[in-house]
Amino acid sequence: MFKRVVVAIDGPAGAGKSTVARRVAQTLGFIYIDTGAMYRAVALWAQRAGVPADDMHRLGQLAQEADIGFRAGASTVLLNGEDVSEAIRAPEMSSMASKVSAVPAVRRALVEKQRAMAAESSVVMEGRDIGTVVFPDARVKIFLDADPAVRARRRVEELRRKGVPVDESAAAREMAERDERDSTRADAPLMQAPDAAYLDTTGLSIDEVVEEILKITRSRTTNGKHLVQP
Repeated sequence: MFKRVVVAIDGPAGAGKSTVARRVAQTLGFIYIDTGAMYRAVALWAQRAGVPADDMHRLGQLAQEADIGFRAGASTVLLNGEDVSEAIRAPEMSSMASKVSAVPAVRRALVEKQRAMAAESSVVMEGRDIGTVVFPDARVKIFLDADPAVRARRRVEELRRKGVPVDESAAAREMAERDERDSTRADAPLMQAPDAAYLDTTGLSIDEVVEEILKITRSRTTNGKHLVQP
């Protein structure tokens, strides 16, 4: 019987998690799950419903009630049946999602959903607490990082490719604030799991990072040559 595998990829914004996790999932035939998109989806719903970031009780309710899904082989994010893939990537969603993710009730609700997804299929899941909180027993844990200036530049380039005007200094400032908020929050802070492989992506191409993660995955998985899911 095929044993389900969780590839847990953590790291700060701009480290390249989404891009490489999607590629790794495609290569292995696993489901790609962007947990950051789940927090952004809750943040989007809260914004639309007029729920402020400090209303922890209502935010927890929204997270519990939210029907969040992903389409295999695509970058589509669904919120209550609606494709919100573009809406959740609006610049203002980054700050709101970071604040929402600091709410313990929100994290508990979404962690439950994340574990349920992994119970159904082998997954490549990326976020900030996958290897430490969501799947502490995962055999494959990666912590991606990069120089802060490089991470900020990547974020600016990503937004500009989407036609979003952005100031570089403002983007760097926002990323630094987000790093501080994510790393110091009381509940599930961003940190490297002790048994996670550390990978600095500063001077590496996407292909090189993907290959490194595939090597680590195969080395840590029994019968690694047969990782591709039937």
